Amino acid sequence: MTQEEKQLLLKDICARLPYGLKYNFGGNDGCDYTMDKINLTAVDDAFPIEDIKPYLRPLSSITEEEKIELNTITKGAIQTIGLEDIVVTTDEGFDWLNEHHFDYRGLINKGLALEMVVWNDEQCELALKMWNEPLSLK
Repeated sequence: MTQEEKQLLLKDICARLPYGLKYNFGGNDGCDYTMDKINLTAVDDAFPIEDIKPYLRPLSSITEEEKIELNTITKGAIQTIGLEDIVVTTDEGFDWLNEHHFDYRGLINKGLALEMVVWNDEQCELALKMWNEPLSLK
């Protein structure tokens, strides 16, 4: 990881701390955690930034309801061309994107973050139903 990538990741993590950033530490075999504070003295030694992968949502996952909410919060100061092309020009807009864990810096594509999977109500109900049904071995 380059120094520029480390700085970008640390800047993004710090902006999301008030909202309880979910992240993976240590790669595929690592554990998932929620971060709400950071000890900068531990980042390089015991807690290398290279091992922190925040879970973020791609902008393409924004729903129509979320776009309306974002537009209301920013008082119409966003421009939208399709789902992914969102231009935010206010601090409130960036705060909203951070709170909802949207990847507006392109960290997922750079390999610096993991894509958060967001299920709709129907998918959640199906998963719970499958989880609660007894396993049939045939």
